[in-house]
Amino acid sequence: MAEEKHLSVSEVRKTISTSMAAAFGFVIALLWNSVVQGGLKVAGVDTTFQDITPVGWIGYLVTALVITAVMIMFIILVGRWGNK
Repeated sequence: MAEEKHLSVSEVRKTISTSMAAAFGFVIALLWNSVVQGGLKVAGVDTTFQDITPVGWIGYLVTALVITAVMIMFIILVGRWGNK
């Protein structure tokens, strides 16, 4: 017979707290999305996809790659800071 695994209260609390932290992180990400898009608008980078051309699409792609690289550097820095 297969053994039944019973969940402990601490496992349930850990799972709930992890899920809530992820949800809070998602809310923060949505807020930062607005901040980043506003910053791009102030910098003169158009973030709308109206009348997109192949050259314009490449501009979006380059912008997304640069922002991704910068965010990865921030994640590494914050991760190192958090481990101290």
